[in-house]
Amino acid sequence: MNTYSKRRMALIAAATSGVLLLGACSSDDDGESQNKADFTSKSIIEAGAENPMIAEGVIIGPDAYFYKSSGLGPAALNEGAPEASVDAYVDTSMFEDGALTGGVTITEAQGLNALAQIKDNLEAQGLTLQDVVSMRVFLVRAPGAAAVDYAGWNRAYRQYFANTNLKSEDTELVPLGTGEPAAPLERNPARPSRYAIEVGSLPVPGWLVELEVDAVYPAGDEPKE
Repeated sequence: MNTYSKRRMALIAAATSGVLLLGACSSDDDGESQNKADFTSKSIIEAGAENPMIAEGVIIGPDAYFYKSSGLGPAALNEGAPEASVDAYVDTSMFEDGALTGGVTITEAQGLNALAQIKDNLEAQGLTLQDVVSMRVFLVRAPGAAAVDYAGWNRAYRQYFANTNLKSEDTELVPLGTGEPAAPLERNPARPSRYAIEVGSLPVPGWLVELEVDAVYPAGDEPKE
């Protein structure tokens, strides 16, 4: 065997060793990943917080099935209101004839309606509000208002999210408008990561609220075909 052949054989042997070593490392890494991947998603909550509104962030497991909704707003449920008006998006099953009482604001009412649409959207995919890990909220200032109504939106949000005590696991009472705090519309411990911003307009005339959510299927569940 000449010098070239010997050198070639040595390189092949070294390469083979390297592949075996990499394979061993990969197996170790996979084992380590499996140990770490005992969750599909994990919200990061401020230490000691008993009733935070949102998470500081969320970790998504490597094998999670992830669902992203489109932007959704309130449904036009108030047939007695002018088309494309803000009042057209008040849910008359909650507010008779679309009349807002008890200090409920129009942004709050539209927020409740939009959150109900998000719930329906998730359930159609085999998910629930508890599976939501992230949310983006776009708000428009109500006609004649000096500022966007973050307080009204947050009251609506608490009716569907972040309404349990993380320490005691008791249901937190939440107000509707200026009313006395009462049981929320939907008990839900989920605290998604979230941002809410004011925008100049939304694509549907009359909308003051548009939402977009990300949800993770629970371990063992798969998306519907």
